[in-house]
This record gives sequence, structure tokens and C-alpha cells, in this order.
Amino acid sequence: MTGPRTDGGRPAEPMRGSIRLCVIAIAAGVMIGFIGGAFRWCLQTADRLRIDFVDWTHGLPGPGWLLPIAAAAVGATLAALTVRWVPLAAGSGIPHVEAVFRGDARPPLLTLLPAKFIGGVLSIGSGLVLGREGPTVHMGAAIGAEAGRRAKFTEPDIRMMQTAVGGAGLAVAFNAPIGGTLFAVEEVTKSFNMRTVLATLLAAAAAVGCMRFILGNEPDFFVEAIRAPALAWLPLFVVFGLMTGCLGAVYNRTVLWFVDHVSEMRRIPAIAKAGMIGAIIGLAMLVSPLAVGGGDTLTQLILGGHHIVLPVVVGYLLVRFIAGPLSYSANLPGGLFAPLLAVGALWGLLFIGGFDAVWAGDATNLAIPMALVGMAAFFGATVRAPVTGIVIVIEMTATTAVTIPMLAATGAAVLAAELTRSPPIYDSLRERMSPESLR
Repeated sequence: MTGPRTDGGRPAEPMRGSIRLCVIAIAAGVMIGFIGGAFRWCLQTADRLRIDFVDWTHGLPGPGWLLPIAAAAVGATLAALTVRWVPLAAGSGIPHVEAVFRGDARPPLLTLLPAKFIGGVLSIGSGLVLGREGPTVHMGAAIGAEAGRRAKFTEPDIRMMQTAVGGAGLAVAFNAPIGGTLFAVEEVTKSFNMRTVLATLLAAAAAVGCMRFILGNEPDFFVEAIRAPALAWLPLFVVFGLMTGCLGAVYNRTVLWFVDHVSEMRRIPAIAKAGMIGAIIGLAMLVSPLAVGGGDTLTQLILGGHHIVLPVVVGYLLVRFIAGPLSYSANLPGGLFAPLLAVGALWGLLFIGGFDAVWAGDATNLAIPMALVGMAAFFGATVRAPVTGIVIVIEMTATTAVTIPMLAATGAAVLAAELTRSPPIYDSLRERMSPESLR
């Protein structure tokens, strides 16, 4: 005797299980959508307040210039206290999500949610060069795991749910539902499983829909209509991609160098190290608020066609190239993705500016296309998730005019990064996770 069957001849029980999985994925997506949207709203508010605060301190007499340094140090110190409360809240969280999927770590508990939210607002909001996507992905993973536990899913399905809703968290962080789904497939699982894809798609759609109720139904970056670059420029984009791959390998090594050396300073308490790093970032913030933080405002200026002279571009690039890894080494809630986009845009602007200075023709019309391509190519080189990076940039900017150069440059960047034997950054960070975080 067989169990009840549907009209199509398939057993009813697996179908009911799939429907149940979809319903729970949507419910979890709604939760991370509203929570992630509130997280992003807090960070946007903190960005505006931070810039106004620095402008205000410039007009103060005497030692008033010390206030931004003190504020960043205090914010980082308080964020470190949340990590002491919940150690799993440290860092991006994406390596932990990957470790859980691989079965090397336990799915996160819901206590991670307030620690990651509060700690992320404190660390990123105080000006550290960290990304919002790490905390949002980790919060989504915690929600997905808790939903799976309450639904009495099997252990593999609980891990799958934390991966799917973590992908929805990335979708919320970047307003990129397709990119969030691809992240779960290309970066976390590195495989195509229909149940995971279905759960992630539904969770991401629900999450981004709810997030847009809070932040509005618009792309993250406004880019005026641009023409597709002539195909004759395609070799230039390939060369740019190869150079970007090498730069991405250097960036990854810089991140790991800071992580390793700061962690080796065992005589200095973790909270004190976070405060000192916050003070350094506060000093950079005093000079230019755009040089620190997640980088969205700076990226929008570049993509909006705002003219920035090359020496200033070089300065921003150098500061953010060092400040990002330094901020990450503080082991506070915050990710790497969002700062990568700003570095990629700056690098694209610098490359085309240098090329235009030596080229007899006029290549200034390639500034915005090269910045867009730089965002995707640098992401692909460091994270080694090229399709995810391309789709995220397209969704964040609602621009497809540079798709072909973006594909060519990102492919070249990933090839160059592979040839330098630079491992993907999250693989390296997962290998450095403490045994306590894997229990």
C-alpha cells in the first residue's frame, strides 16, 4: 500500500512539505525585511548625523576637533561590549553562515539578533569602514535557523533555512533580491539545489518588499542614463579587469595581515583595541567624513558624475584601502562587501583618469561606466563570486548599459586573482574562526 497521492501521481507528503517550506521561508523573509530595513534606516540616519557632527566640530574653538575622534572611539568600544555579550556577533558573520551550511558550526540562536543589530549600528554608525551586509546576512541566518527549529525541521533543513534567509538578508542590505539569491547559491552553497533556490527566492522577494516599505521603492544609487561604451573600448576594460584582480589579491592579503597582527596583540584587551582603532578612524573622519563609513555617499557622488580631482581620488582610495581592513580587524559587527563597492568605484575613476591623462583621445565619458565596472570587478576579485557581484551592481544602480564590459572585466579580474593564488576572502576568514564560534 502506498500513501495518498496527488492527481499528478506524486506523493502528497513531499508536496505538503515543500509548501510548508515555502510558507516558512516567506514568513522569515518578512521578518528580516523589516528588521534589515530598520537596520539600514538607522545607519543612514547615523551617516547624516556623523557628517553634520564633524562639520559642527570644525567650528568649535580649542580642542573641539578631538570630539570626532572620541565619538568614534566610544562607538567602537560600545560595539566591542556587544561582542563580549554575544561573541558570535563579531565580524561579518558570513564565514559563520558558510561554516553552518558545511556542517562545521551550529546554526545561530536568536540572541544573535539584538547583538548584531545594536553592535552594527554602533560600529558602522560611528564611522568604521565596515559593511551593513555582514550583520544583515547573519541576522537573516539567525531568523532562518530559528524558524526551522520552531517548524521542527531536520538538521539539514535548518541549515538550509539559515542559508536561504541569510541570502534574503543580503538582498535587503543591497536592495538586490536576485543578487541575494545568487549569493546563497554561488558563495555559500557553491551548488544549485532547487529547494534552497526556491526558499531563497521567496524569502528574498518578501524581505526586499518589506524593506522597501521603510526605505522606498527606488534603487540604492541613482545613475543617469548612459550609453553603452563602444566595443572598441572592450580591450581597455579587460586590461582594467586584470589589474583589478591583482589589486583585489593585494586587498585580501591586507585584510588578513591586519586580522592576524591585531589578533596577536593578546596583551591588549579586545575592547581597548577596538577603541584605539575607532580613534584612528575618527582621525580620518575629522579630515574627511567621506573617507570613512560604509561609503554609499561617496559612491553616489562618483556615479552621479560629481567631479573629483585625481589627487583627492587617490587620497580617498588609499585611506579606504587601509581603513577597511583595519576596521575589520577590530572584530566588531560589520562586513566587507559595501566598502568593496566604494573602493571599486574609486579605482575605476582613478584608472580612467590616469588613462585619459596619457591618451590622445577623450576618455572622460568612460568615467561612470568604469566606476560601475570597477565595483563589480573588485567584488568578484576579492569574494570570488563574480555573477553575484555583477547582478548586485546592476540591481543597485538599475543600469544595464555596461553589462558586456562588466562581464569581460569581472571575468578578467577573477582570472587574475586565481593566477595570483589569492584565495577568496571569506574562505580565508572562515579558516581563522575560533573554535568557540564553531561550537
